Amino acid sequence: MSGSTRGIGFAVAEALLREGATVVLNGRDDDGVRTAVAALRDAVPGAAVSGIPADFEDPEQVRRLLEDLGDVDVLVNNVGVFEVADFERITDDDWQRYFDVNVMSGVRLSRRLLGGMLARGWGRIVFVSSESGVNVPADMTHYGVSKAATLALSNGLAKLTRGTEVTVNTVLGGPTYSDGVAQAVEQLARAQGVPVDELKSAIAAGNRTSLLQRFIEPAEIASLVAYLASPLSSATNGAAVRADGGVLTTIV
Repeated sequence: MSGSTRGIGFAVAEALLREGATVVLNGRDDDGVRTAVAALRDAVPGAAVSGIPADFEDPEQVRRLLEDLGDVDVLVNNVGVFEVADFERITDDDWQRYFDVNVMSGVRLSRRLLGGMLARGWGRIVFVSSESGVNVPADMTHYGVSKAATLALSNGLAKLTRGTEVTVNTVLGGPTYSDGVAQAVEQLARAQGVPVDELKSAIAAGNRTSLLQRFIEPAEIASLVAYLASPLSSATNGAAVRADGGVLTTIV
């Protein structure tokens, strides 16, 4: 599972471990991976969890990761980067970084693992995307475009599984209180001299299309990923399933 030492990825790893899965984490560095593995072993006694460090911005580290992977029945493509930025200031290098990390990570991992799933007759690939891939934010255009590409990738891969017990689906997450978002809110709260919880609530309430009217917790995204990774989701394939808190205003 890519990008799984913090936030949504960590929550997904914990959810899968509680269901009895054997989980291989991924993070950018050894320390982060070791810390996450230890935390999961504490949270889920007896958990079968290990980790492989790799930074998806570095092709050589990605190559080594792919070589180290054995057979995998469930692939969760979660790794991603995001930031608020003016469109005019997003450089070509920025665009390339977002494409490499947010899109090509899923391409490379799926290309390595999908064939084995098809050969063994069962498998799950789940992409953790975002409502920003459908309603692209003006101040995060590069992020939204990369998430839209992820939706297209997932849909195309699903067509390769026709008539099999392998499925490929996407989770469209909404505004989630991940580690990165939490840090940003805490910094802003300090700068404005207001309590963190007060600012957090104000930001969530300011999203006029949100039906939830609060941030989504990583564990709530993880619950949907765990379902899609399970045998229970056998009739769901090629789908973009929402855990967006009602932010998207379309019916389908």
